[in-house]
Amino acid sequence: MAKYLDPKSDLTFKKVFGENKDLMISFLNALLPLQPGREVVEIEYLSSELVPDHPEKKDSIVDVRCKDTLGRQFLVEMQMYWTDAFKQRALFNTCKAYVEPVEKGEKFEDIKPIYTISLVNDIAFPELPEEFYHVYVPMNKAHEDHVIDDMKMVFIELPKFKPSSVEDKKMMVLWLRFLTEINEKTRQAPEELINDELVTKALSLLEDSAYTPEQKRAIDRYWDMVSRERTIVFSSRQEGIAEGRAEGLAEGLAEGLAEGEKKKQFEIAVTMKADGIPVDRIQKYTGLTDEEIENL
Repeated sequence: MAKYLDPKSDLTFKKVFGENKDLMISFLNALLPLQPGREVVEIEYLSSELVPDHPEKKDSIVDVRCKDTLGRQFLVEMQMYWTDAFKQRALFNTCKAYVEPVEKGEKFEDIKPIYTISLVNDIAFPELPEEFYHVYVPMNKAHEDHVIDDMKMVFIELPKFKPSSVEDKKMMVLWLRFLTEINEKTRQAPEELINDELVTKALSLLEDSAYTPEQKRAIDRYWDMVSRERTIVFSSRQEGIAEGRAEGLAEGLAEGLAEGEKKKQFEIAVTMKADGIPVDRIQKYTGLTDEEIENL
């Protein structure tokens, strides 16, 4: 019985999809919103490093980058936790890859479409609890059917994925099940995955026996790093929540004290007015306006 490694680690993900064109092609066609007749049929792997022009920015590296025979570029990246910084990095990588041909001397009219798939093993959009698949494109805000098709960014929230929600898209279901159901605890892959030739090939690339001790140590270090960074992100979120609660409590307390003070002023003003004290003196001692005193 085979023992598998998790396909979401940096090394395993690249081994499966960054070294096997047939698997990458199937993956792209399954997960991208491509029109019929526009499917990917052949790809060429490209350097995954997108170096920023700004010297203060760190190099940005995607997990897999390739282009097809139509010149379209595809960026695929696995992210273990969600932050706004990752969203910005995905946007940067997409834009950088899009303009790179011009930087190398090509004409603007020769620029080809670019697609980004960001696989997120976290909840990125909690305000959309029933949706795990998100496509972003430049569009006319007043006319949403007017879309610029040259750039598409797809964010997939793996924890939200349910096979039943996309049961009409067989390969999307199989590849997402591959990413979400296979890990170090798996001893027997689901029959539906084994029955597909391409997914079976991907499973064989995850077998523990296919990796050297050094590679497995590298994978362990990767998960240790993910655990540390996830803890930092979680702690930051909790601190933000705590600060928000503290600020809310302080504001509520201040508002309560202010309301209490105002109520006390009104009570004093009512007594003074009943005793026939002039309005100007009531105003002096309570701080109320003429109108507030007249309305008592």
